[in-house]
Amino acid sequence: MAAKGKALVVAAIDFGTTYSGWAFSFKHDYDRDPTKVSAKTWSGGQLTSLKGPTCILIKPDGKTLEAFAYDAETRYSELSENNEHKQWYYFRRFKMELWKKSIHKDTVLEDECGRELLALTVFSLSIRFMKDDLCKISESQVAGLKADDIHWVLTVPAIWNDSAKQFMRLAAEQAGISSDKLTLALEPEAASLYCRHLPVQKDGESSLSTLRAGKKYLVLDAGGGSIDITVHEVCTGNNLKEVHKASGGDWGGTKVDAAFMEFLGKITDKKAMQKFKDDNMEDYIELLRDFEIKKRAIDTSKPGKITIKVPISMIDHVKDVTGMTLKDKLQSSGYGKQVTLAGDKIRLDPDIMRSFFSSSLTKIVEHVSDLLRKVECSGVEAILMVGGYSECMLLQESIKQRFPQLKIIVPPDAGLAVMKGAVIYGHSPMAITERVSKYTYGTDISCTFIDGEHPWSKRQIHKDGVIRCTDIFSKLVEVGDKLVVGQAQNEESYTPVFDYQTAMDVTIFATSDKNPKFTTDVGCQKIGAISVPLAGNGTARSVKVRMIFGGTEITVECQEIATGKITRLPINFLI
Repeated sequence: MAAKGKALVVAAIDFGTTYSGWAFSFKHDYDRDPTKVSAKTWSGGQLTSLKGPTCILIKPDGKTLEAFAYDAETRYSELSENNEHKQWYYFRRFKMELWKKSIHKDTVLEDECGRELLALTVFSLSIRFMKDDLCKISESQVAGLKADDIHWVLTVPAIWNDSAKQFMRLAAEQAGISSDKLTLALEPEAASLYCRHLPVQKDGESSLSTLRAGKKYLVLDAGGGSIDITVHEVCTGNNLKEVHKASGGDWGGTKVDAAFMEFLGKITDKKAMQKFKDDNMEDYIELLRDFEIKKRAIDTSKPGKITIKVPISMIDHVKDVTGMTLKDKLQSSGYGKQVTLAGDKIRLDPDIMRSFFSSSLTKIVEHVSDLLRKVECSGVEAILMVGGYSECMLLQESIKQRFPQLKIIVPPDAGLAVMKGAVIYGHSPMAITERVSKYTYGTDISCTFIDGEHPWSKRQIHKDGVIRCTDIFSKLVEVGDKLVVGQAQNEESYTPVFDYQTAMDVTIFATSDKNPKFTTDVGCQKIGAISVPLAGNGTARSVKVRMIFGGTEITVECQEIATGKITRLPINFLI
């Protein structure tokens, strides 16, 4: 079995909110040049790209994949044209449904028509498509390549909680990826690793490789859905360590799209726009594609208007629903002087286009500014901008204007940095040596009740007559703690209460507070559970449980004291 870090092939799936893709590299190529990564070229109409839109079409049975990415858009458009689409399931931009929500195995998603399907089905079918697609290409390059030769890496935002990460792992396993052949990579870390390997440019401004050991930089991973931010310090041996916990929010490029669609509703009519979307899906998709191109290509140095092609079907729907031409609607909307109609094109003043970005840019810049004022971030010398949204000149300009004292690094392929970096991470998972805990983790214990110290509400009389204080938060790791990768941060010994016990259940809690007193405190949540196996009989049995928090996922090892046997325990975060 090929071990992680020694696999013949490392294959990465970059599952994004707006765009997804896959890439891979062979071990011998990685050893010569870590940045030599092969990626698929996706095609849709006249568009070609190294990532495809994150959308999936599932057959009416709710179980079978019909198409993914551009093919899903095209096929769904065809079904819509013939009014046959309502029995099918079409999902787009669904990744952020896992952000800040209570996730379970039975969590459902709503498709474009409001029909529900298990989220696990939608995610696993998407991953399966990319896995199978990648395998076809890699196997054609190397005869005799076996599934056992490939180690898989799946990207997730660093700001996601443990249940969302476990959900993605479960979806990958249902897609046919063996658990021991799968690693989760945190997106800003992957991008950071990739950019550390890029060669120095002539001006020396677009490479991280100029930063020596001890230097710090902020990674701004701006994607379609999430803004994922972390701060790294360069270590010896070209390794990296995290110096501030990952943070961010849902302020990505889709917020700009939402503002644009809201604007269209104002200058046309919301009912007309909905009817246009329902009846002319192909034209609706083309409108979004055109806006995506304009969004990325906006040049703030040019004073001219921005032109966006408007489908004739949209213009017709405005007339049919409102009884007014689009030109008349524009004049009565209050935007008459800033927006003009010329045939099938609307021309926007630059200020209107900028307004779509306003909310997103403000939140990003303010958050970065707040981070840089923190003690742990003192001495940061550069900001690395990666992710598809980072290719936008408006975002780059906002960051440069607000932080003129810092070096702003935008790699040539910022939108591919996460995907390519995930491949590098798969080959070298120990390149990130230390992380910072996002939460305070603990378990619930009880102790002898002390009058005047413990609240009466926590007083409980056990069967043996002993009065105990319950729900005490026993801290394992504190928020902000430095976590060395591969090193156990906590070790506890457990003994059974009853002679006949075959297992002990340990519940895990998390909170943003540094020093919680009870597991019932405000902000404290039950997030997971471990079942610790017990061999033999009697209450004298002892089991040592080690919890390792430094990886991209929390892992637990259990050692029976009597036999020395060590078992890796799964944590159920989807309770």
